[in-house]
Amino acid sequence: MTRPMFDEMNASDGEVRAHYQNYVRWLSQQPPEVMAARREEAEMIFRRVGITFAVYGAKDEDGAGTERLIPFDLIPRIIPAAEWDRMEEGLVQRVTALNRFIHDVYHDQEIIKAGIIPSEQIFQNAQFRPEMMGVDVPCGVYSHIAGIDIVRAPDSDGVGEYFVLEDNLRVPSGVSYMLEDRKMMMRLFPDLFSENRVAPVAHYPDLLLETLRAVSPATTAEPTVVVLTPGMYNSAYFEHAFLAQQMGVELVEGQDLFVKDNFVYMRTTKGPRRVDVIYRRVDDDFLDPLVFRPDSSLGCAGLLGVYRSGNVAICNAVGTGVADDKSIYPYVPKMIDFYLGQKPILSNVPTFMGRDPEDLKYILAHLKDLVVKEVHGAGGYGMLVGPASTAQEIEDFRKAVLARPDGYIAQPTLSLSTCPTFVDSGIAPRHIDLRPFVLSGTEVQMVPGGLTRVALKEGSLVVNSSQGGGTKDTWILEN
Repeated sequence: MTRPMFDEMNASDGEVRAHYQNYVRWLSQQPPEVMAARREEAEMIFRRVGITFAVYGAKDEDGAGTERLIPFDLIPRIIPAAEWDRMEEGLVQRVTALNRFIHDVYHDQEIIKAGIIPSEQIFQNAQFRPEMMGVDVPCGVYSHIAGIDIVRAPDSDGVGEYFVLEDNLRVPSGVSYMLEDRKMMMRLFPDLFSENRVAPVAHYPDLLLETLRAVSPATTAEPTVVVLTPGMYNSAYFEHAFLAQQMGVELVEGQDLFVKDNFVYMRTTKGPRRVDVIYRRVDDDFLDPLVFRPDSSLGCAGLLGVYRSGNVAICNAVGTGVADDKSIYPYVPKMIDFYLGQKPILSNVPTFMGRDPEDLKYILAHLKDLVVKEVHGAGGYGMLVGPASTAQEIEDFRKAVLARPDGYIAQPTLSLSTCPTFVDSGIAPRHIDLRPFVLSGTEVQMVPGGLTRVALKEGSLVVNSSQGGGTKDTWILEN
């Protein structure tokens, strides 16, 4: 039997939840035409500022690549302080265990010796980097910036329970939209923030810079930090430029960097300047053409040698992706127990692994009811949403899973929580998720909230911007 969806604003008896009551009173006094005008104003400002993302594979009528504005919704997602405090505790626990796991993978491999994770799940993982074996990184931190995707679904009592859907530990994106959404809401509706105690997020760039400086190998009190971008044609280039500007550091491309005497330097108008920390938004494979892809022009030749010597910090660390592969995700609760001796505060979504013969039988027998994902897939691509798929799509996916079972996992189709959303037809429920951004340096910290993504198509469970999703401001109400 399908459980009812959890509505973030309204309880099952129709009563407005306590933490939304102030907002709903305000919303009831807003004429629809005023809200529509505010939505148009937001779109105009976002377009003028250039808050767009490139859509890979999409072309306009002239054959050029297309850029889209990520739709912004005017109705915030509101979370009470007590719920956030518990979620934050769970996020700190999870990211701490994941960093311990990555260190273990590249050092003593105790979790493999204990028989908890099969060795082939690590050594045959496309993101495993043997070049990192035995390399010590500052503070033992590999994923300095983690984006943990959280969804809410009804539990057996119909009360919403938070689940971790995915761990993004390599180059998680979206934090710029979290910050810009808040700025937009404060600009459009300043009165709301005088009536509600909403926890601030504007200090995220300061926390990020603090985190990056904390892992600098340099002895200087003012380490030089740069943001390394693949360039203006990358889908998240706006974010790269935005974060560099907000932190007051240089935005560089691979061609701006060079290695000399086992240190990394950037070219400036005043001559070479040593670089201590690189916040890279470039994948491992493109970082150093001498070690990884020789055809890469996005990285810096010799960078890995400097990194292995401890003369530059790379955030996130090389090889971090071994822990955010979807085939590793099912083992995270066991990691928490193994490394921390604790029970997980945030639960995983129940997951079936194609590599397991019994799980595979179940997946193939229930494709029409499951969400099936490629273990290396991202952005909403390479997945099957069984209940929303045609018979032919299901059959095609069956063949793909049979051809390479270890390349897929499957999960039940969760009834993701909904939040009222301002759409063309008025205010209607739409499915949402949440991506808090967790920073790990000398300590683990985060701003209260994260990026709420919303599936704007009615009934859709896919919130990714590349698949037509939008974003909302996320309010954590302070006590």
